[in-house]
Amino acid sequence: MDYNKKKTIKDLDVANKKVLVRVDFNVPLDKQGNITDDNRITAALPTIKYLVENQAKVILFSHLSRIKSEADKQTKTLKPIAKRLEELMKQKVVFVPVTEGEELETAVNKLNSGEILLVENTRFEDVVNGEVVKRESKNDSSLGKYWAGLGDLFINDAFGTAHRAHASNVGIAANIAQSGIGFLVEAELANLSKGIDNPATPFVAILGGAKVSDKIGVIDNLLNKVDKILIGGGMAYTFFAAQGHKVGKSLLEEDKIEDAKHYLEIGKGKIILPIDSANAPSFEDVVPTFSDTSNDMPTDVMGLDIGPKTIELFKKELTGAKTVVWNGPMGVTEFKNFEKGTLEVGQTIANLDGAFTLIGGGDSAAAAKKLGLADKFSWISTGGGASLEYMEGKALPGIEAIQDK
Repeated sequence: MDYNKKKTIKDLDVANKKVLVRVDFNVPLDKQGNITDDNRITAALPTIKYLVENQAKVILFSHLSRIKSEADKQTKTLKPIAKRLEELMKQKVVFVPVTEGEELETAVNKLNSGEILLVENTRFEDVVNGEVVKRESKNDSSLGKYWAGLGDLFINDAFGTAHRAHASNVGIAANIAQSGIGFLVEAELANLSKGIDNPATPFVAILGGAKVSDKIGVIDNLLNKVDKILIGGGMAYTFFAAQGHKVGKSLLEEDKIEDAKHYLEIGKGKIILPIDSANAPSFEDVVPTFSDTSNDMPTDVMGLDIGPKTIELFKKELTGAKTVVWNGPMGVTEFKNFEKGTLEVGQTIANLDGAFTLIGGGDSAAAAKKLGLADKFSWISTGGGASLEYMEGKALPGIEAIQDK
């Protein structure tokens, strides 16, 4: 995937043009509707500021969560995001509480150069008159065409949805004269490419999280490129089962045991599994017991983290690495007693000398932030699903749809 040939925001003349921008403002809200983490808003600021400074009329589109009913629309409005964006930009943001129609068209046509407008949650189009129709999520052709008709140019700066073909990214891009990627998407692609397509060696990948099924594509794509793949998290127990071991009450994907066997066979010497496991009698935050993974695990426990011997093994395997890609925690990081593996591995990666260190979004990014390590990595992706699909070597429809230079 060579996305270097895609037009960027700097390839387009934006002055006095109505520029439609797909951003990712899918931020977490508490029960009162307050934003609990505004990272995704701040990540979009360089593109928005550039457009304002270059006298564009800025029209922003974003989704927020999933919309499955009319009731969802009451709690998943972008209104609080407009307020936060005003504070960050230090200028008025026109919020339009609809996704189509005369109110939106009038507001767009009233915009002056350097002004910002935010359209209501694009996924409101997934439910119309109480019926689930998924116009946004299924890239309804008339909706993409309608939104494209509101502007002159399109910028995609929402990496978090780049792996989806929606009306607000692919649909708009297909129906507008000129399109390009924003600064955030450009940086995401540059860093993912550096970490995955052109890695300095030794190259070590660390994969964790719950399921082997979520990571099969990544293992498949990376096995030929890496020097080592370290496997932790719930997915490791399916690999132990593939070696013929019993795993007690641990998470196990029985239908993936054959896949795990296959990768252990072709990845001999490259795939490194945990050598001990931190266990609990059930899914609870208790003081762990430890077991050796070269034998059957006790029948009355479930593994919730890598053990201390594995932590030391993984540290050793990471020594001297020049590129590290990390996707997925080593254990249950929401439990104080089972965050140690993720914390220690994260600290080891963060302190590697002269290495390019990449976190592929999702749970590992959340874990790095929670553990206070976020600023120590070379790049943390803002797109969990999109970065995962990039790591699998899949094309990203939201980027493919952008014009080439």
